[in-house]
Amino acid sequence: MRNWVAMAVIAGASVSAAAQLPPVTAPLPPPPSRAPAAAVSLADYRYDDLLWENDRTAHRIYGHALEAAEPPSGSGIDAWGKNVAWPFAERQLRTGDQHGYHGEGIDFYNVGTGRGDGGLGIWFDNKLWTSRNFVRHRILKNGPSAADFEVDYAPWPVDVGRKVWETRRFTLPLGTHFTRQVSTLSSDKPGPLMVGIGIGKRTTGPGGELTVDRARGVLSWWGPVDGAHGVMATAIRVDPRMIVEVRDDADNHLVLLKVMPGKPFVFYTGAAWNKGEGGFTTRAAWDAYVASERMDFTPPAAGAAKGK
Repeated sequence: MRNWVAMAVIAGASVSAAAQLPPVTAPLPPPPSRAPAAAVSLADYRYDDLLWENDRTAHRIYGHALEAAEPPSGSGIDAWGKNVAWPFAERQLRTGDQHGYHGEGIDFYNVGTGRGDGGLGIWFDNKLWTSRNFVRHRILKNGPSAADFEVDYAPWPVDVGRKVWETRRFTLPLGTHFTRQVSTLSSDKPGPLMVGIGIGKRTTGPGGELTVDRARGVLSWWGPVDGAHGVMATAIRVDPRMIVEVRDDADNHLVLLKVMPGKPFVFYTGAAWNKGEGGFTTRAAWDAYVASERMDFTPPAAGAAKGK
């Protein structure tokens, strides 16, 4: 019987890295290919979770069907650790035990009622007003070079005087830990909106360390050690020219941006596992990577072709 160190080596990790990985409880079914690839899929067998990943990082957002099954489900962004370059999240979720380690990655990040890894809301009256789960999705490109899709969020209240709704495009190419997000907010009333993009404070337990570099538009988070699971690191990158304020609420570290309804804006969210792809074993290494990645904050032109 193969031990868990051998399993991790087969999965693509080095012996030194494998020695630090959690034990494998049950291996996943073998992948169709071990080539590096990006992928996006709708888990209609699991309340319409939407999964996307590339060769370095993996994520999930929650569908409308989950609201009744697991209240108070919301529109925060989940981050999974992975230690292989090929897609694993679909096979992991189908086991019904995505929180266990099966040799290729793990989900031990807890979104809860927070924003997770870069969810957003509208900041008004000293409070973040957030949408529920997405209600529609459109997959534009399902690998192998990129995962690219759009989702719609139904109207949600901002206090009692306004409603807001959103369409957001997510694009994750190979070779990066960052998903490019293009958000277009609409409203039943004119005038600017203050958008808060957040990193959850207690996603893997109490503690963790935040780095803020306003000049580069960076919020970088190095989470606490969660036993054998290790550390999840997350980050937000925004156009620094759009920043109004960096602040906290009860659940999140937030960067506030002033936007206009109907006008798309671009931001990036990223995550890494200290036992996974990318080799980030220290806060300093993650912070340096987050700050050095080159970003394009130019919104797409109206009517630009999708899925190219």
